[in-house]
Amino acid sequence: MADAKKSEAAAEETEVVPKKKSKLLLIIIIGVLVLVLGGGGLAFMLMKKSPADEEDGDMPAKSAKDKKKSEAPPIFLKLEPFVVKLQSEQQESYVQALPELKLLDAPTADRTKVLMPEIRHKVLMILAGKSPADLSTPDGMQLLANQIRVSINATLTGERANPALEKQDSAEPDAPVQAVFFSSLIVQ
Repeated sequence: MADAKKSEAAAEETEVVPKKKSKLLLIIIIGVLVLVLGGGGLAFMLMKKSPADEEDGDMPAKSAKDKKKSEAPPIFLKLEPFVVKLQSEQQESYVQALPELKLLDAPTADRTKVLMPEIRHKVLMILAGKSPADLSTPDGMQLLANQIRVSINATLTGERANPALEKQDSAEPDAPVQAVFFSSLIVQ
């Protein structure tokens, strides 16, 4: 009987040790789960849209192509210099202009290069129709840039030039030429 009591006591001791280990293991597992869930919640909150993005929730999501276009660096194409005699009654005046085009994308640059003789002709015609007074103010220079932009866009799209667009300082979002800048514009 004494042996039976000793063996029961030994069996109870071995059962107590696994119970302590299982409680410790359970606490560790719960702790790990709390850390993982807390980290996941924190990551979710950090990746959540900002309030400004949430206000635009009514707007349709941008497509991947639109995002690439907006993130892509602009394409610039420098045209050859133009030297043109201006319309003047007093004395002979000339303009030397070096325009650069801000293009929508790389394929537009390729198409522009193919149509360059026609584009140069149209720009020359626009410049030849100007007087020194037309190009003496910043507004006159901006109007010239707008006229060149509209004319080149008409050439690239095959449509007729819309004179109403010449008053707008910005192009349509899908227009081939977004802007015209002058690296140099000298009137003599």
